Amino acid sequence: MEEINIKQLTLAVRTIAEEKNLPEETVLSVIEQAIAAAWRRDNGEREQEVRSELNVNDGTANVFVAREVVELVGIPAIEISLSDAKKLKKDAVIGDVIEEKFEVTTFGRVAAQTAKQVVLQRLREAEREVVLEEYQDKIGTVVNGIVQRVEPRVIRVDLGKATGIIPQSEQIQGEFYNIGSRIKVYIKEIERDNRGQQLILSRSNEQFVEYLFKQEVPEIDNGAVEIKNIAREAGRRTKIAVASTVPGIDPVGTFVGGHGTRVQAVMNEIGEQEKIDIVSYDKNIEQFIKNALSPAEIADVKIDEKTKRATVFVDESQQSIAIGRAGQNVRLASRLTGYELDIEQSAPVKKAAPVKQRNIEDSLIEAVEQIAE
Repeated sequence: MEEINIKQLTLAVRTIAEEKNLPEETVLSVIEQAIAAAWRRDNGEREQEVRSELNVNDGTANVFVAREVVELVGIPAIEISLSDAKKLKKDAVIGDVIEEKFEVTTFGRVAAQTAKQVVLQRLREAEREVVLEEYQDKIGTVVNGIVQRVEPRVIRVDLGKATGIIPQSEQIQGEFYNIGSRIKVYIKEIERDNRGQQLILSRSNEQFVEYLFKQEVPEIDNGAVEIKNIAREAGRRTKIAVASTVPGIDPVGTFVGGHGTRVQAVMNEIGEQEKIDIVSYDKNIEQFIKNALSPAEIADVKIDEKTKRATVFVDESQQSIAIGRAGQNVRLASRLTGYELDIEQSAPVKKAAPVKQRNIEDSLIEAVEQIAE
């Protein structure tokens, strides 16, 4: 058995707090969890609910074991009889949770190792939580990272201070990630579960494309042009509706850039395999739907405002273009406009029967016949 130096632990709280840039209360809580775990290892049972208190003023540590007061004890580790409970608390009744206090003085070697493992693990978790809190303000922004590990379902990315993950659902379909390569990632959220906090990153969402265009189109910042909506199927196709707030400025041309340089810069980041359609937003929903279904040529659009559906009529030659491969074009156009779109083939225009041309000889013969009569 080895003696615990409580005062040494007290000093360790301050030292660790300074080194790890953690609040003293957090480090104190970690060490108390470790003392409880070590005590349970030496003196208790796994099911027991044990907590500890480290008194930094007088250098003592106590452990408290909680047990429920029951009529008939079935599991002594977590239950206590009413008669025994009354020895600890005179007014104890059935259903109470009674804490029994034990002073901590010594640990066995194995228990001491347990305490050390708990401290290291909990400190790592606490550090990660503090770091992730710093990223709370960066949610909704794009940052640079380095691919750290490639796993079957997630990509781990080193962001410098913290590590985030790109789940499969947030990856660009068909994109390959090489360990050590630099990539841009959108900070989507901090996910909290039983295992702690996790920084969720994305490359597949609409906001990632929006951010990339904002970097390439300075006219967005000065308010001359704006992005009205984006619909995206990452790795395949993106449709982006844009508008101008200044007369005379072509919003589509502004986003495409001279010789397509701006849209090409975005494609260089998300991959050449993903097509980008930039279309003009229009307040007239019929015209907006026609624009959104680009590159198809639309004959007519019938709107049903109540159901937010629209029937789109196209010539036979344009039907497959309007629908797109596996319905992709109409699906993205529907998301972009907010209307459920039904593509129908327009009826062929009936040509009028040609008017028979009468020649001058026929007219003369008819005239002669009438005179003869």
